[in-house]
Amino acid sequence: MKKINIALDGLSGCGKSSTAKAVAKELAYKFIDTGAMYRAVTLYFLQNNVDLDNPTAVRDTLDSIKIDFVYNAESGKNETILNEQNVEEEIRKMYVSQMVSPVAAIKAVRVAMVAQQQEMGKHRGVVMDGRDIGSVVFPDAELKLFMTASTEVRAERRKMELEAKGEKVNLEEIMENLESRDLQDSTRAESPLIKVENAVEIDTSDLQFEDQVQKVLDLARDHIAAE
Repeated sequence: MKKINIALDGLSGCGKSSTAKAVAKELAYKFIDTGAMYRAVTLYFLQNNVDLDNPTAVRDTLDSIKIDFVYNAESGKNETILNEQNVEEEIRKMYVSQMVSPVAAIKAVRVAMVAQQQEMGKHRGVVMDGRDIGSVVFPDAELKLFMTASTEVRAERRKMELEAKGEKVNLEEIMENLESRDLQDSTRAESPLIKVENAVEIDTSDLQFEDQVQKVLDLARDHIAAE
């Protein structure tokens, strides 16, 4: 059976990564969390005090960054590896979240990450989520999706996720962060967040997680059968 690439774009906190992971597992496809890649770059920049306004410093630092993903059989999750260190927990913290959009808006960062992402998907059989997958990374993806949800719903979900990890968070702060990221992601000059013309929109505000996963699986299987 021929494999396809699935591009899943959308707003922060609407369940893109969780849905993409579940779909990839069900189809026995490879899952690539591009958001985690930009978070890992952001973490490295913060740890090394990289001046985002210094193009030379940014480019030189990118040459020192290697990002991989490893499947943790015990937790059943993919985890992010930055220069051979597992940073999955650290990149999800609020201090990283607050800086992801400015870092991801830098052209050199996007060029470097897109090159890695396209290499990962050149043999098909990939589910990739992010902001510019359908428009830039995989413009030829057989299935393109765009996920949305209300700010309130997304903030509540993110709050529960962070609290489950023991992080104390404020709901208002999370809402402000999401709205700020939405604005920055959709208005940046480099690869802005857009819904491409042939993407299927899925609003997850009132959907149970299992329902949104099933909706994507149904669409994916229809495309696979048509190949």
